[in-house]
Amino acid sequence: MKNREVRFFKAEVRVQADGDGPKKIVGYAARFNELSDVLWDFREQIMPGAFADALKGSDVRGLFNHDPNHVLGRESAGTLELREDEKGLWYEIAPPDTQWARDLLVSIERGDIKESSFAFTMTGGVDEWDDSVKPSIRTIKRIGALYDVSPVTFPAYPTASSGVRSAEEVFKEHQAETASPATEPDFFILRARLALQENE
Repeated sequence: MKNREVRFFKAEVRVQADGDGPKKIVGYAARFNELSDVLWDFREQIMPGAFADALKGSDVRGLFNHDPNHVLGRESAGTLELREDEKGLWYEIAPPDTQWARDLLVSIERGDIKESSFAFTMTGGVDEWDDSVKPSIRTIKRIGALYDVSPVTFPAYPTASSGVRSAEEVFKEHQAETASPATEPDFFILRARLALQENE
């Protein structure tokens, strides 16, 4: 999974209970047609339908903080449900009756944890780049595979986790493919500006 990428969205994650039934974690792992914050000199958006192929026959996990030691649910077990709607990639997790999962439900209810994240790969996927604007815009039309969806404590965008591609790697790979070095940030200019600010 060395080509795995991680993204987070400032979308609501909440605890939901149907009557006296068990509590569930519901939210959006991704939102469509929304530009991200600036990553490594580019912004990113996801188009409707981007997850459709990846969800066919998938066995996605619901994790807490992308930690495989904290499994909240799994598609094949019927404890994680995923679907695309007009807003984005929606999920519902039936968490296990364990102490750490109960603690997580409390933290979500309090609003201490309120963002979602998802891990994916673009291998076999489709994206387009618009370098005519600054920063460049990457439009993801179809992801290759979806690994997990996760409520997260510290959403990091881009991520620097071990084994995960950084936004810098994604952007530099795009530059290499398009042979457009002019789009790379001019670090000499940036350093000069920083030096001027320090001397003021």
